[in-house]
Amino acid sequence: MTNSTFRDTIATVDKQGKRNWIFAKQPKGRWYNIRSWVSLFYFSVFFSLPFISINGRPLFMLNVLEGKFILFGAIFWPQDFFIFGLAMLAFILFIVVFTMAFGRLFCGWMCPQTIFMEMLFRRLEYWIEGDAAAQKMLQQAPWNTNKIVRKTGKHLAFYALSFLIANIFLAYIIGAKALGEIITAPLSEHTGGFIAILVFSGVFYGVFAFMREQICTIVCPYGRLQGVLLDKNSILVAYDYERGEPRGKFRKDESRAHGDCIDCMQCVKVCPTGIDIRNGTQLECVNCTACIDACDFMMEQTGRPKGLIRYASENGIAQKQKLRFTPRLKVYASLLALLLTAISFMLGSRKPVSGTIMRTAGMLYQERGTDSVSNLYRIKLVNKTGRNIPLELKLENEAGVLSMIGNGVIHVKAEGQGEGTFFIVLPKTMVHQRKSALYVGLYEHNKRISRLRTTFLGPVQ
Repeated sequence: MTNSTFRDTIATVDKQGKRNWIFAKQPKGRWYNIRSWVSLFYFSVFFSLPFISINGRPLFMLNVLEGKFILFGAIFWPQDFFIFGLAMLAFILFIVVFTMAFGRLFCGWMCPQTIFMEMLFRRLEYWIEGDAAAQKMLQQAPWNTNKIVRKTGKHLAFYALSFLIANIFLAYIIGAKALGEIITAPLSEHTGGFIAILVFSGVFYGVFAFMREQICTIVCPYGRLQGVLLDKNSILVAYDYERGEPRGKFRKDESRAHGDCIDCMQCVKVCPTGIDIRNGTQLECVNCTACIDACDFMMEQTGRPKGLIRYASENGIAQKQKLRFTPRLKVYASLLALLLTAISFMLGSRKPVSGTIMRTAGMLYQERGTDSVSNLYRIKLVNKTGRNIPLELKLENEAGVLSMIGNGVIHVKAEGQGEGTFFIVLPKTMVHQRKSALYVGLYEHNKRISRLRTTFLGPVQ
């Protein structure tokens, strides 16, 4: 490795601190074709998922405005936040385990930023402005008719595509039906929604037209986590320096006294973040495999075996070791398995109706004649199902009475909320302390579907 200062700078910024625009050559090869099929699947899911519904309910919706989340048809409310908290912790732990084993494989194959940039926006750019060399010449050319037409056409296409993505993104938040109302109804009725679409469109346009790879190298913290997550057993896109060094230019019919690397720089020209993979693992590398395809092509042309740049670990290159399930991986994988087990249990035991019971604020107990004491309560219920549920409240395992105020049945609408007010009356002989724990059962047609805990305030005996 000839360059010993490559870690002092990043490829997208020059010595004066100015933006170094990357003109990446379009990749071609086996890995790029596989990524194209993966991205096609990704786009089909992304653009169709918010419009798929089951029994009138979206299959997937993250309505942060109302605190309503639908994942594969199941509704989650803020009351289920502890499940989301564990799920987020499990996701982070999965990223840790996956990165320790396979590096930034997610970034190159499934990250929305990489897929949209490389497989959609950059392809559109190649179609309008040409390959890397043509783009660079156009950038340096004076503002003539050709440059104005191509640049204007590219940015109009970029914004149109960003506008489409913004609409789909908003559908994930508010639902396809609400998005349809924003599109079809008069602007005066949905000004806020229209402004949200414009804001999202501007953000996506700015990211893919101007920020581009800067999102991966400057904004996203994932690259910087590599220093603590990767080790010598992690599989990533790597240059086999044992085989490639020392480098030397290729000359036909010449016996080579150096390594297989012919220093053609093709791996650098196709890199979307502008790095030289031969300098080792760098935070800019998103493991997109473009350099693998470029190097394999040059190896074929010069009669050398492929794989000079490939998926490998440091130990795999230096010591020819395969991926090992290290003790650190075992510990993190075990913790992840425990978390997933806990989440599965919580999802399996999740009740169709949840709620809270609160004693009326500012009120103590009330004397009922000479032998009874009552407390006044208010209950709030959330229906997590897609059907209306009539609920009756019953006092559990106590020789007391639960008396509803008004209708004895609380009708909780589908995916809605309900509330009611009631008294709990206990004989004084049952009240042995200042605060006692009570349980109220929620019954649907005499079948208990949940149980809530509350406290009863009584006189000190």
